[in-house]
Amino acid sequence: MDNKIKISMDGKGRAIDNIYIERFWRALKYEHIYLNPANGGVELYEGVRKYIDFYNKERRHTSIGNITQDKCFEQMKNVS
Repeated sequence: MDNKIKISMDGKGRAIDNIYIERFWRALKYEHIYLNPANGGVELYEGVRKYIDFYNKERRHTSIGNITQDKCFEQMKNVS
């Protein structure tokens, strides 16, 4: 059966396919988890939730012009 499905990856082992999520996980681990060890699952969940909020709304990213993710998203919405 031909469903016309296209694979989105460049090929097996291509690091550029997931570089952005890999950078996010690295930042989460080095900037939060390793510095603030949790005392259980609930504490870990709350800490990660707060970090993600910080990551999107407050943390400036040099790769996108030293602005926040939210600001970048808003700018992208206004362009289209």
